[in-house]
Amino acid sequence: EDGPGSASPAGRRAGAFVIDLMVCGLIGGLGVFVDASPHGRNLIGVAAFVVLYACLLPTTGQTYGMRLLRIRVQRVSGGLLGFGRALLRGVLVALLVPALFTDRDGRGIHDRLVDSVVVRS
Repeated sequence: EDGPGSASPAGRRAGAFVIDLMVCGLIGGLGVFVDASPHGRNLIGVAAFVVLYACLLPTTGQTYGMRLLRIRVQRVSGGLLGFGRALLRGVLVALLVPALFTDRDGRGIHDRLVDSVVVRS
């Protein structure tokens, strides 16, 4: 189905992920100012990605990429994820593998583990 509240298509979810990666890559690039090695800057970017999820999903339900592409994450039962669930979801998405395996509803392993769904906003 289409419209607000319906399951988000895979293309929008992937696009939001790429936008968030770009934002966090820029943050990781700032590691040059603290004399971080290239490997250290990558770790800063990954940490920024996880923090982005952990801080924004419990408060707004959206990362920057999700906001631009008009999707949001919510509990299956409705409402925002709590901090713990959002943090776990961020770690799992950063690992990427759980997001590659989805069910027929488009929910990845990471969504099933934290009882979330990505919907159009």
